[in-house]
Amino acid sequence: MNVEIIREYCLSKKGVTESFPFDDVSLVMKVMNKMFALIDLEEAKTISLKCNPERAIELRERYFGIEGAYHFNKKYWNSVRFNSDVDDKLMKELVDHSYEEVIKKFTKKLRAEYDALL
Repeated sequence: MNVEIIREYCLSKKGVTESFPFDDVSLVMKVMNKMFALIDLEEAKTISLKCNPERAIELRERYFGIEGAYHFNKKYWNSVRFNSDVDDKLMKELVDHSYEEVIKKFTKKLRAEYDALL
């Protein structure tokens, strides 16, 4: 997996936009203006993804390429290294999980707006 493939995968999801709100090397992926991924473009080695707290711990214990995300609440965010023991299938599953974790916290109003998107 590489940065461009994961970027395209994120952008293929409903309601996703990309921006650089922090600096010019941290690409943030948002669904309905809520962050679900941050891709480090400077070194192009990691992606930070939201995760269920229990699953986050299990993943860190099982995979060398997954650890608590730097500058994030490590209870909810993992940093996943590209070119590690995390294969492409799992990487996409983790992106999907992060996306779903954000969507399930939407307010009723935001969920209605999301559901109205094509």
